[in-house]
Amino acid sequence: MTRLTLIVLILLHAMVVFAGFLAPYDYAEQHRAFPYAPPTRVHFSPRPFVYRLTAAYEEDRSQAYPIRFFTSGRLFGVDPGGFIFLFGTDGYGRDVCSRVLYGGRISLATGIVATTLALSIGLIWGSAAGYFGGWVDHVVMRGSELFLALPWLYLLLAVRAFLPLHIDPVQAFLLLVAIFGGVGWARPARLIRGLVLSLRERPYVEAARAFGGRPGYLIRRHILPETKGLLLTQATILIPQYILAEVTLSFLGLGVTEPVPSWGTMLADARQYHSLVSHAWMLAPGAATFAVLLAFVVLADLLGEKR
Repeated sequence: MTRLTLIVLILLHAMVVFAGFLAPYDYAEQHRAFPYAPPTRVHFSPRPFVYRLTAAYEEDRSQAYPIRFFTSGRLFGVDPGGFIFLFGTDGYGRDVCSRVLYGGRISLATGIVATTLALSIGLIWGSAAGYFGGWVDHVVMRGSELFLALPWLYLLLAVRAFLPLHIDPVQAFLLLVAIFGGVGWARPARLIRGLVLSLRERPYVEAARAFGGRPGYLIRRHILPETKGLLLTQATILIPQYILAEVTLSFLGLGVTEPVPSWGTMLADARQYHSLVSHAWMLAPGAATFAVLLAFVVLADLLGEKR
């Protein structure tokens, strides 16, 4: 089951990484004649093809367009005049399928990079607090309690208030990563500190210390390798948390803004009642978010059982 979950996660991340190849259109390409077009029906006899789409979103069976693979640097597409919208289009006629693939880059990258930052900071401070104890332990633990008490949402709102109304998508991405990672190190640090407190009393560590091993060598050679399991488990917990946080903030307009897509900004387009009732395909980024989060939760449970 663990291997299957890993395969699913790898496939989901690979689809996002290779969005430029898998997506039939660019995320910003607009088809103004087809706003809120429903998902295109694909026919498979004798080979995959689609019919021409009329202004009323009906199939014109007098003209068919075969689906061509490995064309124009993309996995698939149709000849000019034909359109293939696997997940329909949004209000600007942009292909939702393509935007889900491209938007996953922001959402998944935020989770991975922010988790790496949080675990790196937590590993450094937690190892120092657990090994040296004393005033180092006191300062780190009191600091972690302060960061655990910080309301990161209000902190982000305060930081965002000092920035221009429209900021570069890269700046918005770095802002999210910095806040998530800078605030999220506290819990991993406390867990690592408890583990290091136990590891430093192990006989092999005591023996290495008796032979003149310096603290830096002991931590690097004998203690840090034993924290891999804990770090891996924490990563499977933090990544989905930060992905969901990015989706939530982008939904509220505090993250990456248009025209660069993220799953949160795409879901913001579906919050109107008419979108939910008449254009259910606008919830595709929500389904993608759910699939990724579910896979990470299952993986975290499986790793927790093994430990």
